[in-house]
Amino acid sequence: MKTDIEIAQQATLKSIVEIAESLNLTAEDYEPYGYTKAKLSDKLLEKRKDEPNGKIILVTSINPTPAGEGKSTVTVGLGQALNRLGEKAVIALREPSLGPVVGLKGGAAGGGYSQVLPMEEINLHFTSDIHAITSANNLLSAVIDNHIHRDNQLHIDPRKVEWKRVVDMNDRSLRQIVIGLGGATQGVPREEGFTITAASEIMAILCLADSIEDLKARLSKIVIGYTYDDQPVTVKDLEVEGALTLLLKDAFKPNLVQTIENTPAVIHGGPFANIAHGCNSIIATKTAAKLGDYVVTEAGFGADLGAEKFLHIKTQAGNFHPDAIVIVATVRALKMHGGVSKKDLNTENIEALKAGMENLNKHIDTIEQFGLPYVVAINKFPTDTIAETDFIESWCRSRNIDVALADVWAKGGAGGIELAKKVMAKTATPEVEFTRIYDSNETLETKIRKIAQKVYGADDIELSLKAKKQIIFFEQQGWGNLPVCMAKTQYSLSDDPTLVGRPRGFTITIRELKASIGAGFIVVLTGDVMTMPGLPKTPAALNMDMDANGKITGLS
Repeated sequence: MKTDIEIAQQATLKSIVEIAESLNLTAEDYEPYGYTKAKLSDKLLEKRKDEPNGKIILVTSINPTPAGEGKSTVTVGLGQALNRLGEKAVIALREPSLGPVVGLKGGAAGGGYSQVLPMEEINLHFTSDIHAITSANNLLSAVIDNHIHRDNQLHIDPRKVEWKRVVDMNDRSLRQIVIGLGGATQGVPREEGFTITAASEIMAILCLADSIEDLKARLSKIVIGYTYDDQPVTVKDLEVEGALTLLLKDAFKPNLVQTIENTPAVIHGGPFANIAHGCNSIIATKTAAKLGDYVVTEAGFGADLGAEKFLHIKTQAGNFHPDAIVIVATVRALKMHGGVSKKDLNTENIEALKAGMENLNKHIDTIEQFGLPYVVAINKFPTDTIAETDFIESWCRSRNIDVALADVWAKGGAGGIELAKKVMAKTATPEVEFTRIYDSNETLETKIRKIAQKVYGADDIELSLKAKKQIIFFEQQGWGNLPVCMAKTQYSLSDDPTLVGRPRGFTITIRELKASIGAGFIVVLTGDVMTMPGLPKTPAALNMDMDANGKITGLS
């Protein structure tokens, strides 16, 4: 069986000019980055504002497991299937972070015959958007410490600097550090730390801004810390929003590539869904909606994280909502949620599958609470037995749930035709009654509790003393009307990654909150979740190599 990278390297790509022409783009609408990539103009959305919007399809999934779910693969395969049916479809995805690529998860360009290409470049440095975000973030850090060092006219309390440096890598050693050591000329010593670039507020801002002007305005609102008398200090106070915008001017432009079947794909922004809001940029999704009749996009991890944030944060900032949802599940992942170990997944086990369906059932319940039509997609693996896939289909049909078997890894778009037809039928229904689970005028504590109870299935939340004080302070600052961005483990509906399936009778522990005022939300940290991941014992990087001819191996 060929690997993903072997399949990708044998694909025949069209020039990006051909892809652009298929979308009726003119020369002023894009800038080629070599033969197979391009930057779309950030003015394209405004240029096409009077054209109708394509239907937006959001792909989400059950809670991930080491067995794999293939949400990106289904996203790509569905887009290819829609094009095979004669529809004009565009795919909208996030950019992969180097941390997971060389760490544990691997790439995020799909798989098999449902990939976005060139996968090597997309999974590595791509068009350097993430590096630009890293540079902007760290310029702000440098300006903050320089200001404190040189007279500190804003009276920033070094003990209350909230802004952290970032790097696009999993590096646990940088979570907590001390800077400014070495004497008076080396700066003011203080505790500091790094987060991964995907968790930077600047990443979130880039993904939620709808214009350069909005980008600059949001950057100016970033709260970097507090004064000695607890007043917030912003980027506007430091007068650096112009420089930050300058560093992001090219990164703000969405990237155009193609799939293995030459379906256009817009890839832009890369926030994680477990520690950030997990969605590609608003400008990318809305531009894609002006270029195609259908936009197939995704949100990170399960519906408890990525989809919840897409529907509460992204849709509110962008003033739109998806027309249909696809919930991806696999036999293998469901069996793990039913208690089967990874080494035993190749053995047929209907009882474990039955137990694991509880996880899928909760994610279905979550999507139904938003009032959106949905289809369950069974992402087929070669080890699945007919009895196992039949069981999932029967389980869904007995509950009047639309379900389709998607064999898009092995067959590309051809393996997603049934899914595409069912999704099209869902989007053909009258306007849906989209309803959010919480209202913006509710208190922060109420919003957190509603997500914990209605999305996670928790009995209640438990606020630390620090979190209680922060909620009071944030609401006094006028930030209580903002949506909340939950930082939680992706592996469980609870805040304990070992509780798979559908845990019950649990409480979500709220450790602390962070104000992301530029992004326009409040980050809520639960359990032991960290904003800087670490590398596993055997990182994926150990399997990567390149030969004398430049051929890359070991990238997945």
